[in-house]
This record gives sequence, structure tokens and C-alpha cells, in this order.
Amino acid sequence: MKTANVGKRTKYEGYKSFDYLEPGTDYREFKLAKELDRVPSRKVEVTEAQEERVWRLLDQNLAVSLHDHCFIVPEDFGDLAEYRRQGRDFTGYAGMAQSGLDAVFDCLMDGTGTITSKAGWKWDDTIYDLGMRMGDIAHQEFVIRGESLDDIKRAKENGQIAFIASLEAATAIENEIDRLDILYGLGIRSSGIAYSEANTLGSGLREARDGGLTEFGRQAVRRMNKLGIAIDISHSGDQTSLDTIEASNKPIFATHAGARGLWNTKRMKPDEVLKALAAKGGVIGIEAAPHTTLTKKHPKHSIESFMEHFEYCADLMGIDHVAFGPDTLFGDHVGLHHYFAKQLSISAARGQVQFDEVEFVDGIENPAEAFPNIVRWMVKHDYSDGDIAKAIGGNVMRVLEEAWFR
Repeated sequence: MKTANVGKRTKYEGYKSFDYLEPGTDYREFKLAKELDRVPSRKVEVTEAQEERVWRLLDQNLAVSLHDHCFIVPEDFGDLAEYRRQGRDFTGYAGMAQSGLDAVFDCLMDGTGTITSKAGWKWDDTIYDLGMRMGDIAHQEFVIRGESLDDIKRAKENGQIAFIASLEAATAIENEIDRLDILYGLGIRSSGIAYSEANTLGSGLREARDGGLTEFGRQAVRRMNKLGIAIDISHSGDQTSLDTIEASNKPIFATHAGARGLWNTKRMKPDEVLKALAAKGGVIGIEAAPHTTLTKKHPKHSIESFMEHFEYCADLMGIDHVAFGPDTLFGDHVGLHHYFAKQLSISAARGQVQFDEVEFVDGIENPAEAFPNIVRWMVKHDYSDGDIAKAIGGNVMRVLEEAWFR
């Protein structure tokens, strides 16, 4: 197998998900979306010298995505329900090999994991999904399990990518605190508190009244601190976010969010939360899922509006507290949102703010192009090597030094 032609050293040799099985015999085969060049998403224009600097920076520094979904969705969404029900997600290894990443926090199927229930967020589905994904990863050598700081550093040294299994919400643990220990044992290293709907830990973005972190939620925060599971407040309500920041004795993440000061929706974090997050040493990863990080200056979602949120947060919180969690996937992300709109309470998170719908987020459409374009944009806008290194991975590693068990 021929090694992929990429901009930095990689160990990828052409493996595709479940190559060790026989399609049509061992599993039902679906036609999947293209990983690369699916849509005419633009490359940020830089000079030849700047492009060389981009790949030097990616080669010499750790690049860590705080949040992405590196799976491939079906080309035809008429297949999506059955594809999801089988619980066999295909990882976009070829696309990941183009990404420039050394590690990625991947939240698996998450709320779209509808193997046994169309409502999602079930314990059995979470375990099934996690085991199936890790089983595929175990059959190749390019992507490795990322469960420690050493795993991330080893992946960097060996031209691999560390896959950090994560959850966007702890809903599946229900009222069983020891399930956090089980999840840790199975490889989970980051978890959100709540998604859109409230759960036993706290309130999500859909709730009209945010009751804050529950007593069980405080127990869960303490247990995650002890275990070494990084805590994420991306989808938590404002009060629940503030309570979680206060309750945690470790710095935490908003792995994929933006600034409400630029775009007034619940999905974005208000200045009060962003300042509190930074004051405790935490980090926000800037989000790029379709129709999230918009701005009045750039109401059509693209890398320009995305990076405007980055600059706003960097100015407010300091460059040491900002990173990137693009929240991209391989395939039609807008279509996926339409398909799961009710289940994921997407309209509730967006509120009544009007925006121009796009078919894809230009310049930051999938995991393959996100970080190279982010670094191109920062190089083009005269950021120093040191600040770029912090934003693309250094800040995340600093938090993990404290948040993870070593």
C-alpha cells in the first residue's frame, strides 16, 4: 500500500475501516460520502513561504483538536437510520492523514447513536459504539488510542494520531456514579455534563430554566477529577457551566463553543462564563459546526466568522485559554443536522436569531482541512510562532497536565 502524499510525516498506509471483515457477509455495506474534495471548500490563500511555515509549525508543534467527529456519513441520508442502527461507524483514516493533527478528541456517535433507541444517549448504545470504534482502531497502526499525555507525544513522534474517546454529555450514566469508572476503563478521557436536555447532572441548552449543577452532578465532577476525565461544558446551560467551573478542582474545557458577545444564541458562551473558565485555568475550543460561530460582520458561516470568535475569545480570556474544537465530520454536516434537528434540539440552541443557511462551512468543512487552514489563517494574520503553538495544541496539553491522571 502506498503512503498518502501529505504535508507532514505520517504513518498512514491506506487502511480503511473494517478491512479485516468482508462487506456484504460480515456487515451491510453503505455508499459513504467522499472524505476529500466533496465540496468546493476553499483553501486559505498564502504565499509559498507562508505555506512552508504552516507545515513547519504543524510538524514542530503538537496539534490537538478539542472536538471533532472523524467518521464518514452515508452519501444518501435515506440510509442514515439503518447505518446508525448497526453501530458500525467508518473512520475517515485517509482524511485524517491530511489533517496535520497529532491528537483528536472524538465524541463518537454521541446523541446520534440510535442503535437500540431512537432517542439516543443510552448506556448500551454508548458502550456498543465505543467498543465497535475501538475494535476497528485496534486493527491498524496509524490511529492509536489516546489515553495519556505519553500517548499523544508518542503519536507525534511516530507520525500517528492519538484518538481520544470522549462524550458530549454524561447522560448515559443515569444515576450510577461508578459508570464513570467503567467509561474511564474503556478509554473515555473527556465528558460533557449535559447536552440540550437536562439530565441527572445538570441543565443543557434547551432548558428555559437552568437549575445549575445538581448534587449528583457535583459528585460526578468530583469523580471525574479523581479519575482523570477532562470535563466539558460546551452544551451546558450558563448556570450549570458556572457551577461546574466552581465545583471542579481541575481546569476544564468548553471543547466546542464560541462567544455570545458576537452571536447571541444559547450555543455560544457569555462573557461571564468565558472569564470564569479562564480564571480557573480552563480553555475554550472554537466551534465550526454549521451555523454556530456566526457574527454580524460575517453572517454567512465560514472560516472568517469562525476565526472572529477565536480573536474575540483570545482578547477576552488571553491567548493561553483559547484552542480549536472544529466539530467537523466527513460528509454533509448540514444534512445531518436537519436529519437529527429535533433529537439534538438544534433550533432551541440557535434561538430566534436569523441567519443565511450554507451548504457547508467554507474553509473549515471537514477534519482534513480544518487545522491546515486555521494555521494558514493565523500565519496570514501575523500571529507569532509561540501564539500559534499555544492555540493549536499547547493550551490543551497544559490543561491535560492537570486534568488527567498521570
